[in-house]
Amino acid sequence: MNVELISYTPDALNLLLKTKNTRLTHTDDPATWSDEKKQEHLDYMRDTIKSSWEFVDYTFQIEWVTRAFTHQLVRTRTGSYAQQAMRVVDAREQPILMPPSIAAREEWATLWRTTAALIQEGYGAMIDAGVPAQDARGILPIHVTTSIMAKFNLRTLHDMAKLRMCTRTQGEYQDVFRAMRAHVIKVHPWTEEFIQVQCVESGSCAFPRYGKTECPVYAPSMDHTDVKHEAHMVFWSVRHEAAPMAKDGKAM
Repeated sequence: MNVELISYTPDALNLLLKTKNTRLTHTDDPATWSDEKKQEHLDYMRDTIKSSWEFVDYTFQIEWVTRAFTHQLVRTRTGSYAQQAMRVVDAREQPILMPPSIAAREEWATLWRTTAALIQEGYGAMIDAGVPAQDARGILPIHVTTSIMAKFNLRTLHDMAKLRMCTRTQGEYQDVFRAMRAHVIKVHPWTEEFIQVQCVESGSCAFPRYGKTECPVYAPSMDHTDVKHEAHMVFWSVRHEAAPMAKDGKAM
């Protein structure tokens, strides 16, 4: 696996603050604010409407990952993707990656290596015989390696992180997303709390049935079943409408 951040929005912090402030019709430039004021507004933004987050983009080059992973990645419909096309590429030199669970047991690993070698040999023989790559690729397994470019805005990364860094997620996806997050934090340190797994961000478990039985992070306090039931009973018995007013650049 190799993950690189190849492009990102310049001056993203000031842009993020400015787009948020524009919604409240403020005209002062966030670039002139003190670090303390910027941090105050960032803290506020994490708990309010996230539309301004969509102005900040990150583009990643992701290589030597499996097609099993990329099939999951592209389900995020608010991303943009450009992936290697096996229809036209001779893929015989691309390895078939062995999952750690199989590598941990020698008898499984031996069976995997033997089978993978037969598949790669058969694929290469078909290509040499003139079989079109778009047809020969059908024999290749889902763990053949590939590369993909992916672009996400900060809002999408925030939403993905809540679930895709969870311990329930396939290990390869966890590893890729942790690397993506680390690259973003390196160029924009203020994003650390914007890109966070759900249990750390909100104190609740995204998958409580899984969490209770297996997750090493899970704590009983993360089960909000009773709170949700109480909220359900109250919410559907009332109708309340907020009347927010902007104060100091924040909608109260």
